[in-house]
Amino acid sequence: MEGSDRIRAIMSALRVNDAVSVTDLAVEHAVSEMTIRRDLDELAQQGVVRRVRGGAVSLLLRGEEPPFGVREREAVEAKRRIAAEVAALLVDGEAVLLDGGTTGLEVARAIRDRRMTVLPLSLQSAAELSTAPRIRLVLPGGEVRPGELSFTGPLTENAIRSLRFDTAVIGCCGLSAKHGLTAHDLADVAVKQAAIASATRVVAATDSGKFTHTAFGAVCPLDHLDTVVTDTGLSPSEHDALTAAGVIVRTV
Repeated sequence: MEGSDRIRAIMSALRVNDAVSVTDLAVEHAVSEMTIRRDLDELAQQGVVRRVRGGAVSLLLRGEEPPFGVREREAVEAKRRIAAEVAALLVDGEAVLLDGGTTGLEVARAIRDRRMTVLPLSLQSAAELSTAPRIRLVLPGGEVRPGELSFTGPLTENAIRSLRFDTAVIGCCGLSAKHGLTAHDLADVAVKQAAIASATRVVAATDSGKFTHTAFGAVCPLDHLDTVVTDTGLSPSEHDALTAAGVIVRTV
């Protein structure tokens, strides 16, 4: 198992048990205890766990998402395929709102050579597009959320509401037929809602792992989405629920 997969498995174990043992993890993943200690030290640096003798204790509350640096290593290839498909849906000349998050950053990388107006909701995506020769880059203002480096707050919401976009590319923490699109951070929920309201077309870009999660804040029901771009891990039942709500589903 690669390091990123192992760390993801450790985080899954922490969500269930709140604490993990170095010895047990080493046996489970068939690696040395030193390797597990390095994994836990990395998670501690990200603020995910507190190291204790012989293991670690989770610091994440139920309503919190893992840090950006941890999520950036999850489902990397799937996110790149999703980003390429989203880029293919966009037309040169469009005004595009690009949500924050790790998938949004991959979309920013995929559209660097395109000609369009883009309002990114994260400093990472803004930096990625700052040297793109044919991108008209517009920033929303507002507070910058620590760790995520995403724009948030009333200034961001007001800036979005004052503009109109051809397409809003929205990320999420959870997506399901029952609960719709959800996000962990409540301030982020309000920003996403403003983005959806200001766009002619809404494209949700998310890896299929998000269909197994429901986050704390409800953003919108499925029928507020025009298209969902995800990977082939999407279950048939979720696919059918999306299409029944009138959503176009693209799997890559």
